[in-house]
Amino acid sequence: MAPAAPPEPEENPYVLLDVSQEATDAEIRTAYRTRSLKVHPDRNRNDPNAAQKFHALTVASTLLLDPLRRLALDAQLRLAAAKKARFATYDSKRKALVTELEEREREFKKARIEREKEKAAREGDNDRIKEAGRRLREERERQREELARAKVEEARIDAEEEALDTNAPPPLGPYDTTVRVKFVLSAFPSLNTASALSSHLRRFGEIDDGAVVLSIKPKKASKKKKTLVQDKGGDDAGQGEGDKVVNAVVPFAQISSAFGAISSNVALKEQGIEVSWAGGAEPPILGWLRDRGELGGKPKSDIPASTSSNGAAGTVHGVPEQPHTKDAENGAKFSTFPSTFPAAPPPEPPKAEARPTSSMDFESLTLLRLREAERARLEREILEAEARGEEI
Repeated sequence: MAPAAPPEPEENPYVLLDVSQEATDAEIRTAYRTRSLKVHPDRNRNDPNAAQKFHALTVASTLLLDPLRRLALDAQLRLAAAKKARFATYDSKRKALVTELEEREREFKKARIEREKEKAAREGDNDRIKEAGRRLREERERQREELARAKVEEARIDAEEEALDTNAPPPLGPYDTTVRVKFVLSAFPSLNTASALSSHLRRFGEIDDGAVVLSIKPKKASKKKKTLVQDKGGDDAGQGEGDKVVNAVVPFAQISSAFGAISSNVALKEQGIEVSWAGGAEPPILGWLRDRGELGGKPKSDIPASTSSNGAAGTVHGVPEQPHTKDAENGAKFSTFPSTFPAAPPPEPPKAEARPTSSMDFESLTLLRLREAERARLEREILEAEARGEEI
């Protein structure tokens, strides 16, 4: 490949204005005016490059009319001419080396410019990534702070709710106002119907007569008693078969009435009637009242522990036994229950007036909703027990 000559300057102002390098300022102005009129866009509307040519002439005349810029241009032109002349004196091999060297220099400059652009782009990307990371860290810190504040607020709310729950009474269960009654029919022959039993126990409080469930069946004898009856003969056997046991479930209207019946269990048991909670355990609301000191006047921690039957106080179904005194038999008020609940003496005194409270209203609403379901369940249990031949 033939060596290439050194590159020419972009635009030679002298060539554009068609003047020599020794031309005066007046000759330059005259040349500019003459050539600009030829290429003016208003006179060459069909030439799309007319404006570009007119602009190039204006720039060239401005450059040549500036003495300092013209001196720099003349020096540049002289260097280019000298370089071209020197290049013309080289042989073909040397020309090829110069051309290759200049090409490499241009490529190097181009590559350096590209690397600088890539470096600037990478630095820009790094800056953007750092900025995004900073924003992400700030967002995470903000989220952690909000989460910490939310946890503190949640802990505060939980503490307040726990304090409210501690002071609030427990909900009333479906069987908290119901007692289970058991006695031998021969001791109380008149109490053979649900209405008669309700009338007998109404001294403790109002009873839902329609929900009372009563079952009468022969008393189940033990194996030892069966052996003795068989040895003694038929008369005693007939007499043993005549003993019948009454099992009944009596729902009171209020828990205070049921508590009165349970508290009178000692006196009733001496008469032959056993009374216990239908649910098998003391209702939680009684324990709540006892802890607050409203059941007996002292908190639960101040109540002495139950002892054996050798003269110490005991418990019946989780409720402290009431001493069997003359006052209790004559209808004295229960000193261990809040004054909101009625008295419950064994005899038939005039019915004590009970002051309604918000907790008792809640009990009544609960009982109204569960009355029918409770009665059906109790009847089903009694029928199943009778079918198995077991006592309730």
